[in-house]
Amino acid sequence: MAKNKILYVCQEISPYLPENDFSKLSIEMARQMQERGDEVRTFMPRYGCINERRNQLHEVIRLSGMNLIINDNDHQLIIKVASIPAARIQIYFIDNDDYFSRRAVLHDEDGKLFEDNDDRAIFFARGMLETVKKLRWSPTIVHCHGWFSAIAPMYLKKVFYDDPLFRDLKIVISLADDKFEGQLAADFKQKLEGEGIMDSSMKVLEEPTYENLYRYVIEYADGVIVTSQNASQELVEYARQQGKKILEYSEGDAKEVFDNYKRFYDEL
Repeated sequence: MAKNKILYVCQEISPYLPENDFSKLSIEMARQMQERGDEVRTFMPRYGCINERRNQLHEVIRLSGMNLIINDNDHQLIIKVASIPAARIQIYFIDNDDYFSRRAVLHDEDGKLFEDNDDRAIFFARGMLETVKKLRWSPTIVHCHGWFSAIAPMYLKKVFYDDPLFRDLKIVISLADDKFEGQLAADFKQKLEGEGIMDSSMKVLEEPTYENLYRYVIEYADGVIVTSQNASQELVEYARQQGKKILEYSEGDAKEVFDNYKRFYDEL
């Protein structure tokens, strides 16, 4: 079996956020692939509800300090790390006081999406990739798990495409049970264009719904893993129509499930 270098870009990871099938899978994928001989790095946002003391997060000074301009404003990139001893996995956290100090994750107390979630997702994607560059680590596979991570493939294909670290990689996206209602900011498409992400397919993002976001991102993917039986079947079918390699959702023995993941990665 091939040894892959897998970069997991995750919206949620247990135990840092409440445990559910979605957040549990983030850490299980990393742990299971590491046990199968792959080299793994895992990133998530440092949401304000994460207890840094209890989870023993600490800042990595040599990786922190860069300023990223998002929506014409400077935002400091802060990198923190923590370990999950039981899984022997280290997690990198992307932090910034403007975007991630609030206690809630992606929705306000009324259950509505934060108006700046698009800016937050852009900062997360850029900050994560800039950190990987500082680590001088060249992944062979980037797996994005959760819609908040979906901007990373756009950067990889349109902004960082000529960077030697990211030149020969494959992109995998999860189709999960993480749909949001409503839309991202009306000027989301224009913000991406300002970041250097431009092509003829972007018209679909003039209405930045969950479905349209994924219709656009699927075009950048080399493979799609259906991680929930409640994932959008319309998007699964769309990926199939686009000729993408798909690993269908399966239940049962964890060894068999993650053996299938490993085989899927190896065959990309």
